[in-house]
Amino acid sequence: MEAPLILQIAKLLISVGVVLGLSMIAERVSTRVAGLLSGYPLGTAIALFFIGLELSPEFAADSAVHTLAGFTSTLALGGGYLLCGRRDGLSGVLAGTAGGLLCWLVASTLLAQADFNRISGTLTTLVAIAVFTWLYRRVPDARAVARGRFSWWALAFRSGLAAGIIFLITGLAHVVPTAWAGILAAFPVTMYPFLVILHLTHGAAPVATVIKHYPAGLGSLLWYALCVSLTYSTLGLLLGTLIGFAVATLWLLLWTRLQIWWQGRHATARA
Repeated sequence: MEAPLILQIAKLLISVGVVLGLSMIAERVSTRVAGLLSGYPLGTAIALFFIGLELSPEFAADSAVHTLAGFTSTLALGGGYLLCGRRDGLSGVLAGTAGGLLCWLVASTLLAQADFNRISGTLTTLVAIAVFTWLYRRVPDARAVARGRFSWWALAFRSGLAAGIIFLITGLAHVVPTAWAGILAAFPVTMYPFLVILHLTHGAAPVATVIKHYPAGLGSLLWYALCVSLTYSTLGLLLGTLIGFAVATLWLLLWTRLQIWWQGRHATARA
């Protein structure tokens, strides 16, 4: 059905706000934290929620099952971007984008052929998380240095790219099967524009740091997609979304505490 104008405006404002927030965190806090938050259910939540509003909660719930496996495609996009986007500036962004999207398309096409359920979809991405975490183990951490000058052009670029991806995904959901709708919902709606912005303003090194830590944050995305696949058709979009965010936040907090404990243990052992 045709989405009301108010929904389109809300979609625009939410997508823009999330991407700008991630960019500020990378500059003011750290690229490591931004990488973890890139795995928080921000873009996926926006996509699945508006798919549920514009189509039906049942369609969004079925799509979320395939989203669980679709995060593997997102990891492939990050890997392709990291391999191809090693140069600074626009040339690096274009090469990274081309490599990332090609890897995403290949992985998505393969995943769309499978009939996933909640267990097989989750296990597929968990294996991918382990593989990519191991592959990224030697990628060095680099911090993005804050820039003092505010750029309206950067703001307009961030806004347009984030909103454009959200509108494209939710629009395609009207004409593709649930399997592809779910995979599209797993597309890094917030992370990809953030990578482009970070790459253009700070170079390839901080981008590599964000991609390196992205798999660690995917646990919260998995929990979110699993929750909404179970609750959207029974409890509705609003309550299902709130439960999904609560579970995803709890996981992210527990994972962060576990990392702090593990790093402290290793520091004590070395001392």
